[in-house]
Amino acid sequence: MAVDQPTVLVVEDELAQREVLAYNLEADGFRVIKAENGEEALLLVEEDMPDIIVLDWMMPNLTGIEICRRLKTRTDTRGIPIIMLSARSEEVDKVRGLETGADDYVVKPYSVIELMARVRTQLRRVRPATVGMRLEFDDIILDAETHKVSRSEQPLKLGPTEFRLLSTFMEKPGRVWSREQLLDRVWGRDIYVDTRTVDVHIGRLRKALTQHGGDDPVRTVRGAGYALG
Repeated sequence: MAVDQPTVLVVEDELAQREVLAYNLEADGFRVIKAENGEEALLLVEEDMPDIIVLDWMMPNLTGIEICRRLKTRTDTRGIPIIMLSARSEEVDKVRGLETGADDYVVKPYSVIELMARVRTQLRRVRPATVGMRLEFDDIILDAETHKVSRSEQPLKLGPTEFRLLSTFMEKPGRVWSREQLLDRVWGRDIYVDTRTVDVHIGRLRKALTQHGGDDPVRTVRGAGYALG
């Protein structure tokens, strides 16, 4: 698994539609996890926090609306973008979905190409580096497309791991990341790396960011992890 792949959770009770969605998302460069019902979806969110959720409204037992409501009322999951899929095309249904917390609403039958575009639009908000955007924090500029970093207009030399660490920090300045969260995001969920390795690469990142002078922008939060700013 490529560590920079955003993870999409597809929640769809119809097997054919679930597999078509998963196939197209994977072909478009996403890591996909799948759930066929609401209970499984909530379990997967706990085990493997996705970057975005594509969620069918009409499912037995636990509907998409109820899943959306539960996730948007929790502080740890409310920031995950949710794209609601539904055969309900009435305006009142769309309003209900959006008021429950869905970030977008797509009516079935839908264009797969359009859905991919909507997924990327939502990802620009939560993981802009994965869609090649330019990130800025104070005097630091990171260009995800060209893979270049500068500070005060001076180019910086960063290794690939330090680049991914900085991308993670710059996507959410001020957020405190635990070592375990950084391991998942930067090294990948399927790779075993000792948490002390994070400290080593944080040290290298700090050295790279201050190679031309300036204060160290990476903050250590005792007992919690690291943050930018």
